[in-house]
Amino acid sequence: MNRWMPFALLSTLVAVTLSARTASEVEITAEPSHRLAFENQYVRVFKVEVPPGTATLMHHHGHDYVYVTLGAAEISNQVEGKPPANVKLHDGETGFSAGNVSHVIRNQAATSFRNVIIELMQDEKARQSPPPKWDEERGLSIMDGGTHDIMFVKDGVRVSETDLQPGAVIPKHHHAGPHLLVALTDIDLRSDVVGKGVSELKFKAGDINWVEGGFTHTVTNVGKQQAKYITLDFH
Repeated sequence: MNRWMPFALLSTLVAVTLSARTASEVEITAEPSHRLAFENQYVRVFKVEVPPGTATLMHHHGHDYVYVTLGAAEISNQVEGKPPANVKLHDGETGFSAGNVSHVIRNQAATSFRNVIIELMQDEKARQSPPPKWDEERGLSIMDGGTHDIMFVKDGVRVSETDLQPGAVIPKHHHAGPHLLVALTDIDLRSDVVGKGVSELKFKAGDINWVEGGFTHTVTNVGKQQAKYITLDFH
């Protein structure tokens, strides 16, 4: 018997096993519950909806990402090669997950699991050449009728939550770089941009909005209800 046969057979079996695993896994763009909503050089944004009692396919996240939960949820998160973990999420819960991971999400609640996934397309560049520090990377600012909470900075991206009661105003501030807004509630805002005038910003819960930087403005909640949203600021 050829002494190389056992090694060749073992190599074939390993290759078949890896092929089977790969075949059962899809990229995030091919996972039916993930709908691509926006992309540019900074982000790739997916809106996710998993009906009650159903699960996503095993799918792969190639980039670090920020997730924003829309509505309370109870899910099972099974990372490839690990046992499933039961997770309860509250409405608006926002967090960070490292990329290069594959998993299955199963909805264990009686309502649809909805969230927004924001892939950070510059994550590898940020790891190789750390981005400049923000002046503020954590902290809660309390305004008259509202709060602005800087929750964390990952890959040079600053993630904040803003909560404005009707009539509340965010004082004049400058956006040097672009930012992405994710609405947690229906919101009706007025933006007074220095040198450019007034614009109305109306969004439904779950809407996203990309805004280029280079302007100074004040923001007022002109609606009749609380306005709550997440922002991702980029240098």
